[in-house]
This record gives sequence, structure tokens and C-alpha cells, in this order.
Amino acid sequence: MLQIKKFTFNALAENTYVVYDHTRACIVVDPGCSTPAEETALSTFIHQHQFVVTKVVNTHCHVDHIVGNAYVKQQYDVPLAIHPQDAFLLELSPQYAPQYGIPYCEPTEAEQLLEVGGSIPVGESKLQVLHVPGHSPGHIALYSAAEKLCLVGDTLFHNNIGRTDLPGGDYDTLLKSIQEQLLVLPDDTIIYAGHGANTTIGTERKHNPCIRAIC
Repeated sequence: MLQIKKFTFNALAENTYVVYDHTRACIVVDPGCSTPAEETALSTFIHQHQFVVTKVVNTHCHVDHIVGNAYVKQQYDVPLAIHPQDAFLLELSPQYAPQYGIPYCEPTEAEQLLEVGGSIPVGESKLQVLHVPGHSPGHIALYSAAEKLCLVGDTLFHNNIGRTDLPGGDYDTLLKSIQEQLLVLPDDTIIYAGHGANTTIGTERKHNPCIRAIC
């Protein structure tokens, strides 16, 4: 059974997730830790539970979601996995980090390029890779039908959707991704977003003013 621990890090209140199962294997999704205190909070949790980190995964490569990549990669000697269409953002993000209240973002490279329709193992469990562009070209979501959960990055929020005014963003593409990839999931699917509180597909289908028109 998959379990998820959420941390809220950096000046943009980004949600970092540790996803794990009973085997104590885990992945770190969107490490946004930007200070020594935030790095310690993340590593202390991992150490206390004796987790074995196997991979870092970015749902997308905006700076608030990747600033902790280097720390996690170096601390646990694990690869970074991204969608190939966000590789240019991974390269550019350190250059504009200060504009978003993050003084420094150490450059990193991705060792693994994710394939849509593929899966990411977490111990004895798996997360399916969905392509949900719009907030960024290579944005992905990580879905478990068995556990009824989906990590959606900055695609869908409680009562809101992701912004599309950043490099590579496109409003129509985002709405299409939400409609074709997320709203087709069961209503009781728990949504773990890149910012803010958890929600469900059913809640957003009924109440989210940004997507009611496409339901």
C-alpha cells in the first residue's frame, strides 16, 4: 500500500512528496527544499523511517519544484527522472530562480527520461506516468489506480488550475489535459497538488470554477 508524506517548502510554498510502501522503498517527488533547515526536515523523515530512496521525480521543472534536486541526488546517490519536453526548463530554471524568491538553485541533469504510459516502481507498487501538458510542455502526473491517488504537480488545485503564463505554458492545452487525463479518473481519486491542500477529482469536477465549463 502506497503512503505519502507531504512537506511544504521554499518561498513559493511548494509541496514536496515522499511516496513509499511497506518495503521502505521510496521516491521523492518535486524536492523543493531550498534551505539547510528544509533539507534537514526531509532527510530526518527519511532517516527516521529507514527508507531507501530509489529515485527523484519531477512532475515538471519549474524552479520551485526542482531546487532540492541536487541535494536529494547527492545525499542518496539516486537518478533524476523527468519528461523529456521539460529538459529545457531544468536547464534554464537556475538562471531565473532569484526572480521567484529562491536565491540559488544548483544545476542538475536528468539521468532518466520518462515515457508516457510507463510506470515508476515504488517498492512493490507502481505509479503510472500520465502526460498532462499546459502548465509546462513536459508536465506529468503520477497515478495509482489501486490506491486511488494522483500526484498532479501544478496542473490542478483545489478550486483552481495551474497558471499558463510561464515558459511553455498554454491555457487550451492545460484544459485539454485536465479533461482527457484527470477528469476521467474516478471521483474518489485523491489529488496531491504541487501547492495547497489535497482534494479529489469529484470535488473539483463539481466545484472548481475553472473547469466546470468543460465537465
